[in-house]
Amino acid sequence: MACRPARVLSQPATSPTLRFLDEYRIPFAKEFQQTRIGGLSGIDYDTARKVYYIISDDRSERFPARFYAARIDIKNEKIDTVVFLNTTLLKNNDGNFYLSEKEDPLHTPDPESIRYNPVAGYWLWTNEGERKPAGNPPVLQDPSVNIINVGGLKIDSFNIPGQFHMQPTDRGPRRNSVFEGATFADNFTSLYISLEEPLYNDGPRAGLDDVSGIIRLIKYDVPTRKAVAQYAYRIDPVRYAPDAAGKFIINGVSEILNYDDHRLLIVERAFSTGRLACDVRVYLADVSGATDVSDLDSLSQASNIHLISKKLLLDMATTNRYIDNIEGITFGPLLPNGNKTLLFISDDNFLPLQQSQILLFEILE
Repeated sequence: MACRPARVLSQPATSPTLRFLDEYRIPFAKEFQQTRIGGLSGIDYDTARKVYYIISDDRSERFPARFYAARIDIKNEKIDTVVFLNTTLLKNNDGNFYLSEKEDPLHTPDPESIRYNPVAGYWLWTNEGERKPAGNPPVLQDPSVNIINVGGLKIDSFNIPGQFHMQPTDRGPRRNSVFEGATFADNFTSLYISLEEPLYNDGPRAGLDDVSGIIRLIKYDVPTRKAVAQYAYRIDPVRYAPDAAGKFIINGVSEILNYDDHRLLIVERAFSTGRLACDVRVYLADVSGATDVSDLDSLSQASNIHLISKKLLLDMATTNRYIDNIEGITFGPLLPNGNKTLLFISDDNFLPLQQSQILLFEILE
């Protein structure tokens, strides 16, 4: 059944603009502390330590699952240097490092987003899980939101609502399209987690010239680790056709970042086979007044719900440069003029034709 029209609330009249400042490219296959830097899919800034935490989506295939601490020095509105400081290997709650798919197919990690909570003093990373119902052995590993300490040890996790458990049939999350984004809000008392693509039962994936793709955001109460709401957000169609009919295309939410008490920055990242560059757009999304859809089994049959509103802030095509697979976003330090900075990072998929980019923007309010 086609999705009936859903109402989208109006966006506040005032919103920021983003001014491109600089780009930095991390050398391909850069070696650091017996690992290879790549697959960088999440970034967060620790304002007290002036350090960035950057997670790799390496599924313990090349090197153990991990995140890095790095210093990104900004001078004269340019990225002057990027220095990696430390590597933290992720561990499960038994204190063991995560193994590769070949070694332990039922528990292979798929890291995507990382956030630091300075109030509680812990790090959080999202795991997309795995869905291979026809595999040998079959794998239905639920996605997870994991809390770790300074040593990378899992010490707690957030409760996952039933809609997001992996299913053997075409219900629940799609493979590799689950907990892609995360951001703390409300002075670290709330947490938002975003899906990359729609659940099977919420409707089809984004296609060319359609308006049907709707994903969910989960809002958590941080002290209790429990979900308190879910909101629906409509993703854009895929802008570019593939180089041949039937080839792979995708658009989804690759990361989110809390902007103020009711608005989020949402990164939509699209790819079409035949194009090396990605199509990346950044939206300012307003969750105030959006309908809580926690009790809805399917958004494809929902009517009279308020979607999260969205306003385009940046089409990265307007920077007139190659844009790779942008998967991370964070605020950076203030500029000398007092304006905030915004940094994006890309995932090179450990491929020589792709790039680990860091893009720097100034926020003009």
